[in-house]
Amino acid sequence: MKRPALPPVRLLAVAAGCVLLAACASSTPPSYPVKEAAGQGTGHGIYKVGKPYQIQGVWYYPAEDYDYDETGIASWYGPDFHGRYTANGEIFDQNGISAAHRTLPMPCFVRVTNLENGRSLVVRVNDRGPFAHSRILDLSRRAAQLLGIIGQGTAKVRVQILAEESRELAMRMKAKEDVTSVAAAPRILVQAETLPPPGSHGQPKPIVMPAPPPDQSFSKPAPDAQALEHQRVKVEPVHPTHMFIQAGAFSRFDNANRLSVSLSTIGKTTITQVQTKSGTFFRVRMGPIASLDAADALLEKVINSGYPDARLVVD
Repeated sequence: MKRPALPPVRLLAVAAGCVLLAACASSTPPSYPVKEAAGQGTGHGIYKVGKPYQIQGVWYYPAEDYDYDETGIASWYGPDFHGRYTANGEIFDQNGISAAHRTLPMPCFVRVTNLENGRSLVVRVNDRGPFAHSRILDLSRRAAQLLGIIGQGTAKVRVQILAEESRELAMRMKAKEDVTSVAAAPRILVQAETLPPPGSHGQPKPIVMPAPPPDQSFSKPAPDAQALEHQRVKVEPVHPTHMFIQAGAFSRFDNANRLSVSLSTIGKTTITQVQTKSGTFFRVRMGPIASLDAADALLEKVINSGYPDARLVVD
């Protein structure tokens, strides 16, 4: 089979601007230097977090965030990127159960719940994107089908990282890369080999030291592609949700109040106090907003007013 041609490197799955398909809310990605696509050319991919990067005036900071739990809007991508390389050097398969995320490590596992129909699915993140400001996840075509997103193109979702499975996968891939790098180092002349059975004409096979076993503290093994493909789609109860633009969250009320006053020329804001694992925060929100188009427009106004960390949330 002919290998897919190496495309301009994508640190993203989609960017705002050009619609892929009538049913898809994703857009064409910008080009990146080839050096940014570590692992490209093999199709097997590597474990990658990546450095901070900027798209359309917004900075993104990739990190190993095993507490990640966020709501927002998901879109999907498929035919126009099928067979191309993902941001960590794998080959994108629109029929696989995968997704693109802006900051999570690659690969990792997340549970995606469609808040509009209750469908829930475990998905493997192996790409960067989407970069429409109001989207938090870009699903492969197959994952979008299973979650019931294909027809409408987007949906309100909750995205939660599977910490144990993702840690185990990261550990295994890092160990494999360490073994590969050692194998590529200068060797002494004496090597151990296994010999073929007597009378056979096979060639000796070099002994390959196995990677260290997974840390037994991780009770849940990382699922493989087949397990993802044959998993059952869970259905959870559906509750009413609303869209908001969250312009910021602060530990001090006076900082939240200053932002609220600054945004008053754009629209009405509210300040609510919330308790999180990191402490008490005062969040500044605008909404609820009736439609996704209206939410997109309002988010762009807030970002262009000098608040690039603003985001669309579902609550």
